[in-house]
Order: sequence, then structure tokens, then C-alpha cells
Amino acid sequence: MRRIGPAIAALPLLLAACTQADADPLGEPLPEDAAAPDSWLYQLSGYEDDALDAVAAAPQPTAVIDLARDGGDGYWTAAEITALHDAGKTVYAYFSMGSIETYRPEYDAVAATDLVLNQWGDWPDEYFVKYWEQEWWDLVMAPRLDQAIDAGFDGVYLDVPNAYEEIDLALVPGETRESLARRMADLVIATDEYTAEYSADRPFAILPQNSPELVDQDGYLDAIDGIGIEELWFLNADTPCDEEWCAGNLDNTRAIHDAGKLVLAVDYAADPANKAAACAHYAEEGFTGAVAGVDLDAVYEPCH
Repeated sequence: MRRIGPAIAALPLLLAACTQADADPLGEPLPEDAAAPDSWLYQLSGYEDDALDAVAAAPQPTAVIDLARDGGDGYWTAAEITALHDAGKTVYAYFSMGSIETYRPEYDAVAATDLVLNQWGDWPDEYFVKYWEQEWWDLVMAPRLDQAIDAGFDGVYLDVPNAYEEIDLALVPGETRESLARRMADLVIATDEYTAEYSADRPFAILPQNSPELVDQDGYLDAIDGIGIEELWFLNADTPCDEEWCAGNLDNTRAIHDAGKLVLAVDYAADPANKAAACAHYAEEGFTGAVAGVDLDAVYEPCH
């Protein structure tokens, strides 16, 4: 997505000259005496009493939570995120950059444009979008980034970069999988550049989830501070990940890790033996790992 559309393509010219990778120490290789956190918490719903007390009390030092407590406009406040920081947590805000859910507060505005594309398979409330258009940036990306920054999150955890693989090409004449991959990479780069001005005072990390093959796109690796990656060893749930793409994902994730970036890996398993196996893999690879239930609606035990 090097061509991001005329308006978004011009966006970097309006931002600070340095990029997030220049200003954010998370974007540099870890010092030899530094270590990534050994576990993380991934919870997107089911917050008890619509509060974060259970997240604060959890043993994991890093947490990914939804930008809003209810998936809607009940956004976490700066006071609530500060309380997580006071509990010793690094906390990232989850939202999708490649799709829109019908329950999100921006949905009506997005649906009033021509941004909405095909529905996502088994997810009846979710639709892929023309994520390269200026309207998507203005209606969704920039406001959500501003919300995360104002609340004091340590970065954003950006889901559905794989939209480039799932969009019905018949709905976007002239596009190919290759052009859509380039467009997705450029959206991540634009996100990094947009948030760079906020990184002078504190790091603000850019963490896409999945699609580690985008590391082959020019500029992508420099724009990200790490990656969230699902199902490296176990699919939903307890099924060994032995497809060809599983090996490809692992190879690309290793490349990102070897570049000094944070890897937040999560597998979905309930069998104790599979949980132990996934945790052992994380330790061997040096990834920050989690084994969770696929609903991501509760605090779970960390790897030991």
C-alpha cells in the first residue's frame, strides 16, 4: 500500500520529520541486558463491573485491552489507565484497522460512505473496509489513536491487517493482493508517523496483530515496535498448528523478533499438556507468551 490514496499519501508530510522508530526506544533492538516481559494478558471483554481491577491484580506485567470497556463508546479514562500503570502494567489499546464492527460507535458514519466491503465469514457483525481511503483515516484511525493517546495507553494493538487477504477483489476493481498488502503496510507506516509527535515525552508503541509476512514490505519493520501473533502452535482450540502457513508465520515472527522487536504471542488451548508445550515454545523462542481461551473474556494464568 505505498499508494495510500492521495490524501493519506500526503499525511507524512504534515507530521514530524522523525519517525516513531527514531523516537521510540521500543523500536530499537533491545539492549543485551534487557529482557522482554515473560507473559502478557489479552482480555477484550468480560471486564468485571466494567472496571479494570482484575487486570490490575493479574500477575502479567503487560496487558492488551479493548479501547473501550464495552466495545462501544465507553472508553477507558486516563485515571483508569493510570491505575494500571500504578499497578506496574504496560497496557496497549486494541482496535481493528482493517475492518469495522457494527457495534462500534463509528459504524453508522462509516456505513454512510462507500468504505464498507464484504462481511467477514463467521463474524456476522464485522466488515472489511477500504482502509486506504482518507475517510477511513478521518472517521476511525485518527480519532481512535487520539483516544488511546489521551487515555495514556502505552501503544496500540492493531487487529485485522489480514484484511488485504480477505477483501473481495471484485469490490475493489484494479486492486490485487499485492497492492492491498502495500496499502496495509502504508497504513501502519502512516500510523507510526502520526503518533511520532507524541513520542517525544513517552514511548507509544505500534503493534499490529498477525500478518507477519508484511515484514517484507519496505518501511514496515521500521514502523512497528513489535507484533501480536496468534496460533503459532495451537489453533482454536488445542489443534496443533501444522499447516504450511503456520511455519511461514513462525519464520516471519522470528525475523521480527531478531530485529529487536517485541513479540506478543498467544495460542488458544485448554489441555494442560498443550498449555505447557506452548509456554515452552515461547521460552525457547524468547517470545512474550500467553495461552488463553479464544473468547478473551477473562483473566487467565500466565506461563510459569
